[in-house]
Amino acid sequence: MIRYALLCDADHDFEAWFSDSAGFDDQAGRGLVECPHCGSTQVRKALAAPAVATARKREASAQHQMAEIANKVKAHIRENYDYVGEDFTREARAMHAGEKPERLIYGEASPKESKALSEDGVPVTPLPDALAPTPPKKLN
Repeated sequence: MIRYALLCDADHDFEAWFSDSAGFDDQAGRGLVECPHCGSTQVRKALAAPAVATARKREASAQHQMAEIANKVKAHIRENYDYVGEDFTREARAMHAGEKPERLIYGEASPKESKALSEDGVPVTPLPDALAPTPPKKLN
C-alpha cells in the first residue's frame, strides 16, 4: 500500500491509499479518484518527501519501544508487589519457610544474597536496573 498526498484542480489537498503507483494512475485516469471537498475528479499527486526509515530512526524507534515496555513492567511491579526494601532477603526466606504468608514482594538484595537465595531454592528473580521500579517514597 502507498499513501499519496493529492491535490484537485481547485487546490484542495487530501490523502488517499492505493495498492501501488499504477493503481493511482489507473484510478485517476478513469476518473475514480474524487476530491472529498468539492467532488472534482481532476486530481494530481502533490509534491511530497518520501518517508524513509533511516538506521537512526529505526534505532530510536526500537529504543522507544523498549522504554515503553520497561515502564509497563515497572508499573506492574509497583501496582502488584509490596516493597520490602532491604528486608527482601529476610522476607523471601520467611515466606519460603512458611513462617510468613506468601505475597508478591520486591526490594533490594546484593548479588551475593540473590545467589544464596537461589541456591537455597527460594524463588527470586534479580531485575536489571532498566526494569527495577523506583522504591516508593517514605512517609515521614
